Amino acid sequence: MANDIDRAGVAKAYARWAPIYDLVFGKVFDSGRQSTIAVADAIGGRVLDVGVGTGLSLSDYSKTTRLCGVDISEPMLRKAHERVRTLNLSNVDVLAVMDAKNLAFPANYFDAVVAQYVITAVPDPEATLDDFIRVLKPGGELILVNHIGAESGPRKLFELAFSPIARRLGWRPEFPWQRLVNWAARHRGVELAERRPMPPMGHFSLIRYRKL
Repeated sequence: MANDIDRAGVAKAYARWAPIYDLVFGKVFDSGRQSTIAVADAIGGRVLDVGVGTGLSLSDYSKTTRLCGVDISEPMLRKAHERVRTLNLSNVDVLAVMDAKNLAFPANYFDAVVAQYVITAVPDPEATLDDFIRVLKPGGELILVNHIGAESGPRKLFELAFSPIARRLGWRPEFPWQRLVNWAARHRGVELAERRPMPPMGHFSLIRYRKL
C-alpha cells in the first residue's frame, strides 16, 4: 500500500512513546485490554501477548496463565522488564524484541495469541495475522482488540485526512473491517468466533478467531 507505515518508522515512533505511553493511553485502552485478558485467561495455558509494550497488561493476567510477551520497541520492553521485576510476575516466561510478522516460536505452540491495538500498527497486517495463526495450537484463539475504520460518513473522511499524521505516530487509522474478512477467507484455517464493540464509542472492536 502506497505511503504505508514501515517497521523502522514504527519502532522509532514507539521509542518516543515509551516514557509517556502508560499515562497517555492507559485509561483510554483499559476496557479493551481487560476484555482480551479475560478471554485469554478463560482459555488458559500458554499465551503470547504481541505488542506487549511497557507490560501494562501483564499484572492483570491470572497467575496460572503462562505468558510470553514480544514487542518491536526495545525502550518499551525495558519498562516491561522493570514491571516484571518490581511486581515479581513469575508467570512471565519470556519478554523479547521481535517482529510480529516473523515470530521466533514454533508452530502450534500457544493456546492463545493476544494482540491489543497492534494490527493497525504493523506494516503488513495480513502476513502478521498469518504468523499469529501459525504459532497457535489447533483450537486455539487469536484475540484482537483494535480500531476498525469507518465504512462511510464524516469519521471515514476524518480518518483519511488524519492518516499521514497517524502514520508518523506509528499506526494507520483507516483500517476497514473488510480487510479482516478478506484475510480470513483467504487463509481458510480460521473461523470468526466473536466481534464485540469496545469503548470509546464503539470505535474499537474485540475480535476473536479460532484456529481450525
